[in-house]
Amino acid sequence: MLAKILSLWSSSTASFPKIPKPVIMATHQENQSQTRNLPHVLLIRKPAVFDMFGEQPFTSNKFHYLKAYESTLPLDQFLTTHAESAKAIFSSAGAPVTAEILQLLPKVRLVVVTSAGLNHIDVGECHRRGVAVANAGNVFSEDVADCAVGLLIDVLRKISAANRFVRQGLWPVNGEYPLGSKLGGKRVGIVGLGSIGSEVAKRLESFGCCISYNSRKKKPSITYPFYPDVCELAANSDVLIICCGLTHETHHMINKQVLSALGKKGIVINVGRGPIIDEKEMVKCLLQGEIAGAGLDVFENEPDVPKDLFALDNVVLSPHSAVFTAESLKEVCELAVANLEAFFSNLPLLTPVRDD
Repeated sequence: MLAKILSLWSSSTASFPKIPKPVIMATHQENQSQTRNLPHVLLIRKPAVFDMFGEQPFTSNKFHYLKAYESTLPLDQFLTTHAESAKAIFSSAGAPVTAEILQLLPKVRLVVVTSAGLNHIDVGECHRRGVAVANAGNVFSEDVADCAVGLLIDVLRKISAANRFVRQGLWPVNGEYPLGSKLGGKRVGIVGLGSIGSEVAKRLESFGCCISYNSRKKKPSITYPFYPDVCELAANSDVLIICCGLTHETHHMINKQVLSALGKKGIVINVGRGPIIDEKEMVKCLLQGEIAGAGLDVFENEPDVPKDLFALDNVVLSPHSAVFTAESLKEVCELAVANLEAFFSNLPLLTPVRDD
């Protein structure tokens, strides 16, 4: 019986048509040719989502990736080699796009970034050269707002510090842990009422907080009290939450004067950018009890964090991870691809950065 089955299998497979190898080779060469003809998009650093989800979900038939991170050439030589073919830059993982890089790539007409902040992009030089810029839009807003509220609750209710207290076996020895403070009823001043700040306000309103804000200008549709001076905002707040972007104007905006106005019972939360706060002054204020606490997701010289903060139970630290959830990372890269496809299809960008 077995011999009969093997005989039938042999005769049936012999009749299967064979695909000639030259046809396969021609198809492969044709695909390579099509790829070469696609516009090139420069990737300076490897996007984290390529490792998490694979590269395939973020490929397109509208363009081809030019991967500087896979080359053994120094970056300037790599860019010079591809100066004529690179038409756009996909800046992920905080890869800077400077005037020097743009000068080496005269054909680039679009920079797409996977962040809402643009302090690593020379936006002025982009606009001077006629290079469009697209960012993450509102993709991260909800995640960052969640993190800001989480940091605030942690500082007020001493959750991380209480966790350490229990794990170190101090509860049976020292007795009850010191009381925390209630969130409801707190006066919260938000610095930067953009998409992130608005989401923070919406969440904290639900907790019964009283919201006020500082921004570049008053928003006519917003009923929260507006303070054009951030020091005045701090003086009228129990909590100051930093949600604005980093610019020349906002660098060290939260200085000694603002922190003093916030006062000994005040808490500062930063989910914006580290250099918005004068970090040395903030550390001094915390050590000397001039403010009550801090929740910090960002720092002035990342990844270096002032060691004086490590021993403070009234400080909660996070490694610039407010934007990072698996869902948001995937979504922001899909958005970046959609912006690139729109650009190469001569369609409007989905999340353009306006030249203000």
